[in-house]
Amino acid sequence: MNREPAKRLHHLRTSPIWYLFLFPTMLGILLFMAYPIIEVFRLSLFQSNGTMETFKGLANYRYILGNGTFRIALFNTFFITFFQLLVAIPLGFLIALAINSLDRGKNFLKALFFIPYVTPAIAAGTLFLFILHPNGILNTFLAWFGADPVSWLENGMSARVGAVLLSIWRSMGFNVIIFLAYLQTIAQEHYEAAYVDGCGRWQAHIHITFPQMRSAFAFLIIMGWINGMQRFTDVYALGGMTGSPARSLHTIVGFIYERGFGNYEFGVASAASCILFVIILLFTLLNMKLTRGDES
Repeated sequence: MNREPAKRLHHLRTSPIWYLFLFPTMLGILLFMAYPIIEVFRLSLFQSNGTMETFKGLANYRYILGNGTFRIALFNTFFITFFQLLVAIPLGFLIALAINSLDRGKNFLKALFFIPYVTPAIAAGTLFLFILHPNGILNTFLAWFGADPVSWLENGMSARVGAVLLSIWRSMGFNVIIFLAYLQTIAQEHYEAAYVDGCGRWQAHIHITFPQMRSAFAFLIIMGWINGMQRFTDVYALGGMTGSPARSLHTIVGFIYERGFGNYEFGVASAASCILFVIILLFTLLNMKLTRGDES
């Protein structure tokens, strides 16, 4: 029996030449991912303006946790994300149910709903500047029902509501696509058996669809929080660096951007980045736990 091909294959598998193919990727990870992360953690312990550094220990963290502007940014981030998910996830599920029940046009509707999700955030924010204008589309629509015009971006609460509407519009397509993917994994035989037993359409959804969609809801909720914690570009288009009016659109990433690139307080910005990293890490671990539990 000729063992030469097997020996040659074993030699190729154990040859160090393969590491040359991995080297560019590993170098890129080290330079553009690992080093920036380590540098941010290091800078969070210093007072730095980019040229001069003074070691401050945990002073930056104490400053941030006691800073009123950071608390406002934290509140705004959680407010916008919470109400976005409260509306976008149930509505996305209902839209997915409606699309899934159609015989024709599914692909067209999926593409139509997905367009806002792939629209650049700055373009979406700029579009909503026109929609939320006192003479914009939204006030024109509300006027049909006898409502008075609202200066959406001149009042703190209405500005947050406008940001929520923007977030719902942008995230809806992703929610619909995920729900449709899960709906198509449910065997039609379950529904046919339920109809034979006398169940109506909504009873079948309650007893069959909802239990099998729990992992989809859990995934979208956790991913929604992770993405929401990083919100910046769309609200920056609406409210600028300081999240006007009255910092009602100031988010955690906006706080980091302002302190780092506006005030050149890189130590404070790095400490805020580390706090945001911990928040996102907790949501990520929760997502992994829920996913693992669902698979088991």
